[in-house]
Amino acid sequence: MEIFWLGHSCFYIKGKEKTIIVDPCPPDCGYLLNYPYVDIATISHSHPGHSYLEGLSGTPRKIMTPGEYEIGKTFITGIASFHDSETGKIKGGNTIYVINIDGINLCHLGDLGHPLSSQLIEEIGSVDILFLPVGEISTISLDTATEIVKQLNPCIILPMHYKTEKRDKLQPVDEFLKRMGVHEVRRETKLSLSQSSLPANRQIILMAHSEL
Repeated sequence: MEIFWLGHSCFYIKGKEKTIIVDPCPPDCGYLLNYPYVDIATISHSHPGHSYLEGLSGTPRKIMTPGEYEIGKTFITGIASFHDSETGKIKGGNTIYVINIDGINLCHLGDLGHPLSSQLIEEIGSVDILFLPVGEISTISLDTATEIVKQLNPCIILPMHYKTEKRDKLQPVDEFLKRMGVHEVRRETKLSLSQSSLPANRQIILMAHSEL
């Protein structure tokens, strides 16, 4: 399996049989997007920066709501959550996606806006790779982000939704890394993984923007 970061909260995941894009963002986010053909697209919520379906190639299966989905040998569970701490009264709903592809469990939190309840932790289950929003604005605080890391205990954390030259209204990733005690962070343009290559000790990896 290969993972590429296309900007903001958008990742391209290439499995042995299926390709997935999560939270595709539009050109006005500032990123140059050359989307490849994908089989599946997941949308955590309908805000423009997370739901740009118009730029996708082919006719992907679009998953936009909670539920259980089986597409080939890829299994996706959408879990209902909220974009704010007021049960969605301010910003609406958010869908957490747990994706099992090539035997690896991925969890993309979208724009989660509140701590995880014990019920949500149980629904999410085992997590190998966690896509975690750490820019604070419009999503969880860093206190909540670091608590979620403890709760889900992933092998790999991929920070997302943080300040870059293209998205300057968010908080930078540095404070999250500091809180996690990371002084030298691993950086990758492409993350290649298999079940057997998952690290024994937790790693935080910063993905460089890829135009594929």
